[in-house]
Formats: sequence, structure tokens, C-alpha cells
Amino acid sequence: MNDDKYHAPLDTTTFQRIRKWYLFALAAIALSIIVAQILIQHHLNSQLDDSKVINVAGRQRAYSQKLTKEVLLLKELSDPEQRNQIFAELRETLAVWKESHQALQHSDVAMGISEEENEEVQELFQKINPHYNAMVAAVENILADFKDTGKSIPHQLYVDILLENERTFLKMMDTIVNKYDVLSKTHLQNLKFKEYLLLAISLLILILEIFFIFKPLSLQIRNTIKNLIVAHKKSDESTKEIKKLFQEKEKSLQELQELNFVIDNAALFASTKQDGNVVFISKKFNELLGRNDQDLNRPLYEILTTDEGQQQYLAEVLKSNRKNIRTEEIKIKTAKGDSLWLDMSIIPMHQSSAQQSILILCSNITERKQNELKVAQLTQANYEETMRQKQLQASQIVEGQEEERKRIAKDIHDGIGQMLTALKFNIESINLSNKEKTAEKIEYIKSLASDLIKGVRTATFNLTPPELSDHGIFPALHKMTHELSKLTGKNILFENKTEENIRFNSLAETNIYRVVQEAVNNAIKYSEANFILVTINFNDNVLSVVIDDDGKGFDDSILGKVPKNTSEGGMGLFFMKERMNYINGRLFINSIPGKGTRVTINYKTDSRELMATEE
Repeated sequence: MNDDKYHAPLDTTTFQRIRKWYLFALAAIALSIIVAQILIQHHLNSQLDDSKVINVAGRQRAYSQKLTKEVLLLKELSDPEQRNQIFAELRETLAVWKESHQALQHSDVAMGISEEENEEVQELFQKINPHYNAMVAAVENILADFKDTGKSIPHQLYVDILLENERTFLKMMDTIVNKYDVLSKTHLQNLKFKEYLLLAISLLILILEIFFIFKPLSLQIRNTIKNLIVAHKKSDESTKEIKKLFQEKEKSLQELQELNFVIDNAALFASTKQDGNVVFISKKFNELLGRNDQDLNRPLYEILTTDEGQQQYLAEVLKSNRKNIRTEEIKIKTAKGDSLWLDMSIIPMHQSSAQQSILILCSNITERKQNELKVAQLTQANYEETMRQKQLQASQIVEGQEEERKRIAKDIHDGIGQMLTALKFNIESINLSNKEKTAEKIEYIKSLASDLIKGVRTATFNLTPPELSDHGIFPALHKMTHELSKLTGKNILFENKTEENIRFNSLAETNIYRVVQEAVNNAIKYSEANFILVTINFNDNVLSVVIDDDGKGFDDSILGKVPKNTSEGGMGLFFMKERMNYINGRLFINSIPGKGTRVTINYKTDSRELMATEE
């Protein structure tokens, strides 16, 4: 009997009692939470009503002042139309004022105001009503006179009544508004008290739950654990006897698990004797090699491949005495003529008879090898394509440089050369005896020399501006826009949004200058622009140059194409992109036909480069 009690489970009656009290505690906590939510929601609704009442009561003060102001305006205005408008506003103001006053005393569902039950507020309304009624009667009389007799100027008596009662009304209305505010605060204090009370009840329930539920349960669990420990000691004694019986079984089971692991993880496997003859080969491996059961009488290296060279290599590998696992990737040729790649693991096995055999585990990696070959081919193709693109770009750059040299030579020959020739001929043709002709030729020579100087300045300026190397990109761009504006007659403006002159490395400054120069020249030559704006800014280590023009624009779909030769055009845009790529910059070109073009240049630098250039 005692032994049955000792091994009995936890007391059912105790658990039923604990569960009953636990559910009761949870229900009490849930009830307190529900009650708290009901009180809070009720208070929130009450607060909404209080805010509406306070708002309407405060508005009554403003409307009383509005009534008085509109009545006084009737005495001041002389324009009939304005008087009619004031009378219309006065009627509307009076209607809203009366409706709000009645709602504050007797409730209004549409306005969301409930009937006022506070006796003090009711007494205050009884005191204010005579003044309210006097003001209402005065305004209604003014409106009645206007409606019946067309009299637009209010009688002074009504005005005096309105002014006399307005001040008292405002003071008493302030008192009412303050009273409403006090009542609202009182409601809030009541809610706080109720919430504190509910919190105390919830805490009390938690304390009772600890003493009457969790504490008895912990004692019960402790006794149960004590009983389990005693039972565990007895079971250990029995386990020691049983453990000996299972040791050999566990050893066999472990060997079986290892074998199952090999079988589960390698569907392609075979085992051989030390002489290479097959002991066993998996069905899947046999099917992959294209063999049947009759072929198993031959050595494994002959079964694996039909290629004689591969057979000789596999024979040496399989027959060599090894104590460690050997892994190789081997290409074989099946009986069906297919070439396969196998990842082969050769594992030496020692049996109890000391006769060594070999276990071969294989994985079919043909697909991986094919993918590796494809990747290598694609890599080679990409490399060749990249080199071809680089060669094409290099040839285009050389062609562009040659075209630029031809253009410079043509400008010097057609412009400066012809002017020098004309200058020479005019100097040689001077006849000092004919003073009148001599004077004319001297004036012509002066004009020709001026044009010659201007041409030389333009050519040298386009080649290498001294401002770029001496002072940097900011003054150089300013100088370029100024000179091009004078030479072309176009409105070319420069806007510098930076506070100081910042220097960059010479390579970046030169390439940015050339890109801006090309963009401005394109706007001058091709876009027929009347206005060109070059804006430069430097923020967060990013130099930004924007070139805007109001020209005819172009179809920007050509930007993604590389021109085949200079005769097709577009080489300027190509070289602009190449220059920015060379300095790791960004170039954005946006153009709308008929609306102009915007070219944006962004070049990001670091503080180390800036410090070096500033020094």
C-alpha cells in the first residue's frame, strides 16, 4: 500500500484545486482589464464631449463680439451693397449664436453636446440669460427694421443695449468656460483614482496567486522530483545489468549505421578484392556504366572504362597498397560510348580475416565539369571581346587625335596663314609716294593684324589655357566662357556656387575642362542656342559641372551607340565619355528635341587629394 502511494503520480485533487484557483485568478485579472478599458473608453468619450462643450462655449464669446462688430459696421458703412452683405452675415451669426447657446443648456445631438446636469453651470446660464436675451432682442429688432422698413442704420437704442450687455456676457461666459474646464479636470482625477484602484486589485490578485497557486505547486513539484530521484537510483542499478547485454549490440548497430551512411550518401559505390576483382557494385553504378550482370566477372578497372589507357591507370591505382583514403577526379568512357567524369574516393578496408579489400565511392561530376568548361570558354570570349573593344576605342581615340590635329592645321592654314599672306602682300604693295593709298593700306593692315592676333589667341586658348595650370578649373572655366562669349557673340554665362577656389589633380582638371569645352562648343555649333549657362559646384567631395542650353536639342537615343568613324559624327560625345571614364567620373546627357540640352559632369575626390592640391 505504501509502495503504491510512493510510486503514485501527482495528486489529482491538488492539481484540480490549483487549476480552479489559477483560472479564477486569470478571470479576475481579465475582468479588471476589461473594467479598466470600459472606464477609459467612457472617460475618453466624456473628454470628447467636454472638449466640444468648451470649444462651443469659447466660440460663444467670439460670436458675441462678432455680433457687436457687425452692428457697429452698419453705422459706419455707406455703401448699400456692403450693408446688405453685413445684414446677411448678421443673420447667420445670430442663428449660430442662438443655436449654440441653446445646445449648451439643453443638448444637441448634431453638435455632439449632451444636456448639462451640473447645477452650478445651470445657475450660471440662468444669470447670463437676461443679458443674452437682451442682446438677441436688440439684434432681432435691428433685422426686423431692415426687413420691414428697409432701414439700414440701426437704432441707437438697440446699439446701446447691445454694447451694454456684451461686456457682462463676456465676463460671465469666461466663468462658464472655466467651470467646464474644472469639471473636465475633475473627471480626469476620478479616472486616475479608478485606475489606481484597479491596479491595486490586479496586484493583489497576483500576490494571492503566488501564495495560493505557485507556492503549493512548487512544493508539489519538489516532492515529485525527490521521488523521481529515488526511483532513478533504483533504475540505475537495473540499467547496469542491462547495459552489459546491449554493449555488443550497440557495437554491431554502430557498424551498421556507418554502412547505411555510406550507402545513403553514395549511390555510386563498389567493393573489390585486393586483386581488383569485383565483390559488389551498386545497381545505379552499374546502370551508369552501361553494364549488365554478366560483365561483373571482370576486374573493376575494365568495368569502369573501355579506354585502354584509362584501364591501365585505374589498374595501378586500385592494386597499389594504401593505408589512407585516395580521392581523384577521373574521366571514363562507358560501354555506351559516353564520356563521364567521376569524383572517386578509394577507401582501404581491413576485415577480420586480415585480408584487405577496397571500397570505391563515386560521384558523377560530369555536369560540373561541363559547366566549368563553359565558364572558361565564356571567360575567354569576354576577355577577347574586352580586348577588341579596347582596341576599337584606342583606334577611335587615335583617329580623333588625328582629326583634331588636322582641324588645328586647317584653322592655322585657312585663318592665320591666309591673314599672314594678305598682310605680307599689303606691306609689299605699299607705295610711299601715294600717301592716300598708303594710309588706306596701313588702316587695312592694322585691321588685319588685329584679326590675326584674335585668331592666334583663339587657337592658343583652345589648345592649352594658362589659367588651367596656374589657377585651376574654376578660373579656367570662367575664362573660357568669357572668351567664347566675346568671340561668338552668344550669351554664355558662368555661375560658381562654391565659396573658395579648390584645386584638384592636373589630370582630372584637364579632362573636366576638355569635356566642358566640348559641350559648350557643341551647343554653339550644332544646337543653335542663344543662351548657354555653365554652373559649377562642390559639395561632399563631389565636383559637379552642369552645362544648360536653350537650343534645338537632339534625339538622345544615339548616346548608347559608338560611332564607327569620324565621318558619322558623334565622336565628340564619345570622347567626352572616354575622358570621364578615364578619371572615374560620371557623365549624364539629357536632351529633348526643341527644348534644349543638359550635360552634367560629376567627379568624386577624397580629402587626401584635396589637401595635396591645396598645398
